[in-house]
Amino acid sequence: MPAKLSARPAIRRCALVGAVGLALVGAGLPAATAPSRDGGEPDLSRFYRQQVTWSACQGDGMPEDLQCGKVTVPLDYARPGSGTLDLALARYRATGESRGSVLLNFGGPGGSGVSGLAVGSKDFMGLTNGYDVVSFDPRGVGRSSPVSCGESQDVAWTATGESPDGLADPQAVLRQLKKAADACARHAGPVLPYIGTVNVSRDMDVIRQALGDKKLNYLGFSYGTRLGAVYAAQFPDRVGRMALDGVDTLTEPLAEQAMAVAAGQQVALEDFIDWCVKDVACPFGQDARKAREQVVQIVHSLDEDPVPTAFGDQFSGQDLVGAISQALYSKEFWPLLERALVQLVNDGDTSAIMGFVSGGYALPIRQETGKPPIRQENVKPHSGHKAGGLVDPDDVPLDNLPAALMAINCADDPDRPAAAQVTKDLDRLRTEYDQASAVFGEYRLTQVLMCYGRPKGTDYIRDHVKNVHTPKMLLVGTRGDPATPYRWTLETAKRLGPSAVVLDNRDDGHTGYASSKCVHGKVDAFLLYGSLPASGSSCGPEGDD
Repeated sequence: MPAKLSARPAIRRCALVGAVGLALVGAGLPAATAPSRDGGEPDLSRFYRQQVTWSACQGDGMPEDLQCGKVTVPLDYARPGSGTLDLALARYRATGESRGSVLLNFGGPGGSGVSGLAVGSKDFMGLTNGYDVVSFDPRGVGRSSPVSCGESQDVAWTATGESPDGLADPQAVLRQLKKAADACARHAGPVLPYIGTVNVSRDMDVIRQALGDKKLNYLGFSYGTRLGAVYAAQFPDRVGRMALDGVDTLTEPLAEQAMAVAAGQQVALEDFIDWCVKDVACPFGQDARKAREQVVQIVHSLDEDPVPTAFGDQFSGQDLVGAISQALYSKEFWPLLERALVQLVNDGDTSAIMGFVSGGYALPIRQETGKPPIRQENVKPHSGHKAGGLVDPDDVPLDNLPAALMAINCADDPDRPAAAQVTKDLDRLRTEYDQASAVFGEYRLTQVLMCYGRPKGTDYIRDHVKNVHTPKMLLVGTRGDPATPYRWTLETAKRLGPSAVVLDNRDDGHTGYASSKCVHGKVDAFLLYGSLPASGSSCGPEGDD
């Protein structure tokens, strides 16, 4: 392994959280209705009597035909009288007679559904032929009581990334991570202990009722597939038509998830290199084997001797890995990545490659990034938003994406190995991650440590989200998906039981709906008309059957 885990986390932080957060404080309550302290069921009737009031969305760049609203949910479902918070909603109205709503979650976790629907509207206009198309900011995200860790977020990344010897002293790193977790808990506000997928699933049921729908029709991407699966387990009799694209694992620990992502991204990188070397402009020449070796050498060289950026930061090898990982989510960005690498390799110019880190390129909706790099001078002063009313878009903390992503991941993960076990496992993990990918291995290894010092997460997802008794659900898996491996689709389908129908997308990229006409058509046909493809049917690389 290289001498240090990374040279500078400030730039790479956003790219890491965008791709790391594909699956995954003490999160939600496992039961659909949790007992109150006096032994009875809590009274949630006032939340289920709501109706949404819609109006024009506020904020720069919001489409004129996009409407916004809110619903109120209990902070703690076990004690609904102890506090509430508002969740931000957005919708496009059905173009004709509406048969109800379809609810979208674009993944992350930590991505704003309101913003995602605003920028990705063209992908979902076909669904307005029969539905109001709705999305929302989950609790702790965007306008919905956003969490923020403030300076403690830097402490966490510094602990894993900036010491000269990397993880040579794991005990010292773990002490810093515990310190950062404690500081984040003090800073984040009252919503933090109630964040996580199990509670968001319960929020979705309140949203369903407020929209006037007897059943939840749902389209979830990447992490959003986990959210859909949890809803199916909690509320099986309220599931309508549910499509899950880029299917997440329900069982693998974070360490195994990150290793699978490293291996998937290595395959995607090799596919990019095979494409690049056919072009005389490829900065690595025309020999694919030598090109792969050059990428590894450049990463190691930049880790040893980072280059300055226009922002005054240092651009390290791990920053480069983060940028490449974002570009590999879609073939649409391969030409841009090639040109950016030419500028970096030939001129030492980082401006183009940083576009993939900072959101300088308009990433497709399936890509769970697009946030600016988080430098401490850009983080707004924040003492933890009170759980309650909606937050103005301009007041959402700039570290909300990584803060929410980490909080949700950790709330969904029951594994908290002791410091002695982490230290014992580290050398083995380094070797295994490096074998999975010489480029992405060390970058993904950081993920394994980020929940250390936080409360143990729920075991509900791993233990109880299985053998669901719902109407048929459509699960889409993409063969060359660098973030959610195709085997996760098969494993999750088997775990969910006979209700799950698999569509095999024989293509590359993360999720298929936005890139494959075939996948797009089959998903829309199912959601609009209930037309379900045979399990095991496929879509070809160019969107052909």
